[in-house]
Amino acid sequence: MSNNFENKIVLVTGASRGIGKAIANNFAAHGAFVIGTATSENSADGIKKEFGQNKYKGTGLVLDISKQNSVDKFADSLKDYGQPSILVNNAGITRDNLLMRMKNDEWESVIETNLNGMYRVTKLCLKAMMKARYGRIINITSVVGVSGNPGQTNYSAAKAGMIGFTRSLAREIGARGITVNAVAPGFIKTDMTEELSDDIKASLMKQISLGRLGNPDEIAKVVNFLASDDAAYITGQTINVNGGMYMG
Repeated sequence: MSNNFENKIVLVTGASRGIGKAIANNFAAHGAFVIGTATSENSADGIKKEFGQNKYKGTGLVLDISKQNSVDKFADSLKDYGQPSILVNNAGITRDNLLMRMKNDEWESVIETNLNGMYRVTKLCLKAMMKARYGRIINITSVVGVSGNPGQTNYSAAKAGMIGFTRSLAREIGARGITVNAVAPGFIKTDMTEELSDDIKASLMKQISLGRLGNPDEIAKVVNFLASDDAAYITGQTINVNGGMYMG
């Protein structure tokens, strides 16, 4: 597999923990200069510190993708490092509730971050990719964006929107040598899933053919492949990585 990313600049949003952290570290381990983002200075410093401890090339920067002024400020910071040729839109939030009980801010905050945030960051990176006639854009959606899930109409809608965005953008910019794909993780072993009760975990296991939660590194390896030269003829696709929980 051609997964040497020397001389490549990779931007990973939401890189301070979980799947985003695994993706950022995987790219850095394969030679890329990785810019990982987080919403707080403390978390951004944590990314930078971990890169340093592992002797990786990269840095951590503050970015709140839900706010255009934060994206504009981040754009200025990028000038110190160069324009990314690989973008992973990973940052996202959940505000779960049944629709009948869902407050306006629970709906709007999820759409603003997960969907509108992806739009903002992608647009920020797109001009340089088009000029270079090369780029890889990988959007981290979710199994619930294709299967649906009770109590997550906001999150499911945003994640399904990411898939539509992926397909449409792939058609727009393919002639410029830029691929756009999505990865739809199932239930992955992260801080969030560790907080689930044993009963909920047992219920989930019954839905997953492989009988276990996924690991963040298993998502990172798929992202790595989609960014590599080996995947140069793959675009507009959504790769489901869910252990057989959903087969569509």
